Amino acid sequence: MQHDEFIGQVQSRARLDSRGAAEAATRATLETLAERIPAGLAENVAAQLPQEIGEHIRRVETAPDHPVAGVRMTRQEFFDRVAQREGKDVPKAVHDARSVIEVVGDAVQGGVTDKIRRSLDDDTATVLFAGSTGTAGG
Repeated sequence: MQHDEFIGQVQSRARLDSRGAAEAATRATLETLAERIPAGLAENVAAQLPQEIGEHIRRVETAPDHPVAGVRMTRQEFFDRVAQREGKDVPKAVHDARSVIEVVGDAVQGGVTDKIRRSLDDDTATVLFAGSTGTAGG
């Protein structure tokens, strides 16, 4: 999947009014995900995404203060971080993040989405993987 297609899919699934909003949602979600998941998995995800999008993960994953196993955070902390980075309220950020993860799932192979899901606590994974039309709240 190419960068423009990825962002277009995020924009469509999240029902965002601009490509810039889709870029912001993608950046906010992937930076937060990179904080949360193990570094090796983050690199695997980043390597399968378009370069410009993978950089959102690599920037966090390679930070000197990033723990190799990922930062432990609750579901609320995870989505609060996404919302803060995206500049939106939590319910909208949750929907946007689920849309981004849905597109990530379409873009990666090798069971990577299952590995992401397993690396998260059940509460966060249930909400994050509900999809762009899911009903699980944040």
